[in-house]
Amino acid sequence: MTNIDDKFYDRVDEHIALSNQQLASGSKGEVSAAMMYAVARYNAWLSAGGWNNAKELEEAKEKTIDYFVEEYRKKLTENLDDYIRNFDHYMNIK
Repeated sequence: MTNIDDKFYDRVDEHIALSNQQLASGSKGEVSAAMMYAVARYNAWLSAGGWNNAKELEEAKEKTIDYFVEEYRKKLTENLDDYIRNFDHYMNIK
């Protein structure tokens, strides 16, 4: 990834820490679903803020979805590749 600010990974770690705390009251799948819904909701809000009215937002909807889906695909691929390379270490396999 390029153009990462100094606090990027701090924010990432804070989101992961919150999700890990939520495991006390929900399953991994439930916590993951909540996190994905939250990021979708946040990105919808972020996207809406870039337009003057609902019509403009609607006209940009498919392009906006394509952008976020492609970015998620890149990040998921990057992280799965990392887990493949470091599986035993990350999964604490001796």
